[in-house]
Amino acid sequence: QVHLVESGGGVVMPGETLSLSCAPSGRSLSDYLVAWFRQAPGKEREFVAATMFSGGTTNYADFIKGRYTITRDRPNLTANLHIRNLKPEDTAVYYCAVRSKRINSGAWRDASVYDYWGQGTQVTVSS
Repeated sequence: QVHLVESGGGVVMPGETLSLSCAPSGRSLSDYLVAWFRQAPGKEREFVAATMFSGGTTNYADFIKGRYTITRDRPNLTANLHIRNLKPEDTAVYYCAVRSKRINSGAWRDASVYDYWGQGTQVTVSS
């Protein structure tokens, strides 16, 4: 069992930068697939980014346009999402998810392949 806790959300102004963190408890993420999804009010949950915690390929949603970066902090065993130049349309609850078994990168955007989810952290972008 893996328990994920997201943190770092909050209320920010357009143009600012924010870093979200996903911390696991129960075991290391060293061989896991880690992803971030988001869900805006009234919309379905959507894929943001994913990467193998051990390193290698990173996959981003098409809307990212270079503003989001997913990173791994191996000493602290966290997976992070950095968002710069925040826009009001980035307002959403951001979720961290992990998968314990390897899967083709073409499936990384499918929420159903992930085994564990965090409770989410709210990001609100407003002037």
